[in-house]
Amino acid sequence: MANALSPLMDSAARATEPVIRGIADDQLSAPTPCAEYDVHALLNHLFHVVVSFQGLAAKEPADFSTTPDYVTGDWRSRFGEETVKLVEAWSAPDALDGVSPGMGLPQRTVAHMVIGDVVVHGWDLARATGQEYRPDMAALGEIRPAFEEIGPMARKAGVFGEEVPVPPDATPFEKLLAGTGRDPHWSPC
Repeated sequence: MANALSPLMDSAARATEPVIRGIADDQLSAPTPCAEYDVHALLNHLFHVVVSFQGLAAKEPADFSTTPDYVTGDWRSRFGEETVKLVEAWSAPDALDGVSPGMGLPQRTVAHMVIGDVVVHGWDLARATGQEYRPDMAALGEIRPAFEEIGPMARKAGVFGEEVPVPPDATPFEKLLAGTGRDPHWSPC
């Protein structure tokens, strides 16, 4: 039986997969809302998160010291295959129990992190390549409070940028993006 977060992880991946498939080879050097990453580097980062967090679901260690180049061969199809493995790994009934030996955080927080990475980087890549992105609202509803909670720690660690001010009538997704240090109205121009 799956736990409560694995269906949200699946829906987040399903919202991001068409974006990955829609990236053209000539867009790989385009800038992204993550200033330190172009599209190619951000794809590698997202792939590495998806692959590494499969092991973290089973409470195995993960190595984030280097990022392999995943953007080879049929990487567009492989992204979908890897997210299926990710969801399967996190579907274990005990995947959310305890503390991650690899991250030192509660497993539920680790699950929120990977869902958030898939959602936020899906948007990053869509923005960078001129595509539409619609996050799954249930996944967004789950990760937004979690990201608000881990935001200060993530900013201190350099994982999130400084919070970007948004108007009071900003959408929940715009508020999530702003909380990670992204300008919700970013464009590559």
